[in-house]
Amino acid sequence: MNPLLWGLSIALLLLVVGLVVYLLTPRTYKSGDSVAQSYDDWTMDGILEFYWGEHIHLGHYGSPPRRKNFIQSKHDFVHEMVKWGGLDKLPRGTKILDVGCGIGGSSRILARDYGFDVTGITISPQQVKRAQELTPADIDAKFQVNDALNLTFADESFDVVWSIEAGPHMPDKARYGQEMLRVLKTGGTLVVADWNQRDDRRKPLNWWERPVMRQLLDQWAHPSFSSIEGFSEQLEATGLVNGRVTTTDWTQETLPAWLDSIWQGLVRPQGIIKFGFVGFIKSLREVPTFALMRLAFGAGLCRFGMFKAERAATPGAPARAAVSEQTV
Repeated sequence: MNPLLWGLSIALLLLVVGLVVYLLTPRTYKSGDSVAQSYDDWTMDGILEFYWGEHIHLGHYGSPPRRKNFIQSKHDFVHEMVKWGGLDKLPRGTKILDVGCGIGGSSRILARDYGFDVTGITISPQQVKRAQELTPADIDAKFQVNDALNLTFADESFDVVWSIEAGPHMPDKARYGQEMLRVLKTGGTLVVADWNQRDDRRKPLNWWERPVMRQLLDQWAHPSFSSIEGFSEQLEATGLVNGRVTTTDWTQETLPAWLDSIWQGLVRPQGIIKFGFVGFIKSLREVPTFALMRLAFGAGLCRFGMFKAERAATPGAPARAAVSEQTV
């Protein structure tokens, strides 16, 4: 057989195998346990960390976006979020809660580069274990298993509550917002980055968007995505927000990360040697989801929302002048 045809045949076969595995092994959300199990599995096999590094979130590619190292873009995301949230003006020793900390990449940057006292929480015991392994003793970041919908911390325990891309795993978005604001000190800052769906109250999902969104939920243990507008309303409805929630849209700044995620498998073939055939198939099964994410965010079905709020002194405190950077 012609070598070119042989290569194309192998590629097609692998594509079919990956698609079959993808369709036959959904990670449909059932409970918090199903989320914890998914992250335990990803952490123990090491594949996600190998390709994505210590940060299990998208990267920031600038505005306008430009070519950038995939891992560096994730570090840059943390620093951009710090600046956007105004946290770079806070003193060393500021107490921060990192909700959905993963294996601690963001927590370590916040502690090492800004001198903050960071507590990272995740629902995954294996992520806590790995975060502790990766954190040097001289970095003021500690980690524990905790449920974001039922935080074990006392009211007003932290100066800042920080969360990146944890919201889609929360079945009760209002409770998620309530709990983060509850443990935030009066005058403290909530800063959240999240994957969001377009507000379907204004523009319902069409014939192709509904099945795409279904796959994005089922493949990565997501019960639902909120909209930027909807989650802002839920935060304000707690009565714990001083004034209005500030929002902006970082879709364009983060969009290149989806195709870069696929590209990592091509430019780092040593992963095949490290993880073997089973690991290769596990990696291959994620490609359709990355591609659908790129489609959804590129076509306006999904948006990358940024949220910032100040904790009110008491429920129902008088609102200050509204602040909004929200883009439509």
